[in-house]
Amino acid sequence: MTDDLAEVERIAGALLQSLSSGQRRTLMRRMARELAKGQRERIAAQRQPDGSAFAPRKEKSPPVMGRGAACFLYPSGGGGAPRRVIMKSFAWTTGRMMTGFDIEAGGIRSFEFDKVVKWLPVPEEYRNAGAGKLRRRGGVRRRAMFRRLASGRFLRTGINDQGFWVGFSGKVSEIATVHQRGLRDKPSVRAAAIPYPRRELLGDTAADREHMLDMLYLHLADDLG
Repeated sequence: MTDDLAEVERIAGALLQSLSSGQRRTLMRRMARELAKGQRERIAAQRQPDGSAFAPRKEKSPPVMGRGAACFLYPSGGGGAPRRVIMKSFAWTTGRMMTGFDIEAGGIRSFEFDKVVKWLPVPEEYRNAGAGKLRRRGGVRRRAMFRRLASGRFLRTGINDQGFWVGFSGKVSEIATVHQRGLRDKPSVRAAAIPYPRRELLGDTAADREHMLDMLYLHLADDLG
């Protein structure tokens, strides 16, 4: 940030404090939404705040083809009773992951081997079914990283009388921090910790700050008008 911009921001801070509490909160709520929008657009573009590209995903080794079917109990996403999974044409991918066609879900799914609650006999009608080549939808792994983290559900905003914030909270915040700072973490409960590249999900740019200043000046101009 240049000295000129720093001085302008100092003046802007004084102008912001001159507004009434209601006006200030209304303006900061708009600013928070605009800043969050900018963060989402940058994450979608897979760019750091300085404009450089995110470190690419680690190349994964090709799957080893499996044959037949597998049946097991696996924890449900909602925290309820484990559900029975019948998986056809499964393969072992990188690490202790199984990927195959989940009959109940009707599509390709991946499961962590260490999370299997109990292995079950494969029902008769599915035995020796689906052997052969694993068919995978090619577009799945080409999707931009952090699509879900950048959604409105997880990237939140907040305000008070003094300022506003854009960020993550709860468990999502812990995951985001690992990537934000390039820390080590375990990809699964029993896996060894591995280092993650630094990918700055949050960070303001000179363009962001100038946009916030423009919003303040337009608000003051409308108020005076």
